Amino acid sequence: MIRISFNELRQIKDSLPDGSIHKIATALGITDETVRNYFGGQNYRFGSSVGVHLEEGPNGGTIELDDPAILNMAIDILKEYHSDVE
Repeated sequence: MIRISFNELRQIKDSLPDGSIHKIATALGITDETVRNYFGGQNYRFGSSVGVHLEEGPNGGTIELDDPAILNMAIDILKEYHSDVE
């Protein structure tokens, strides 16, 4: 389990290059909407819940993530993207 502020999680999502949500979803065999739900979306008609628990508080509250796989892939994509840009 990982804890992160909601604002930090959204900042990571908002920093991802175009196509990253789909890339993560494809790699993990889940829908794009499920990945978006992980980052704070709420479309459960086309996506699933993914073990995200919110505790209200400063900076949008604290998020507990049961499985860090999506977050880890997003961080890896950001590292790769920024190394390519430099």
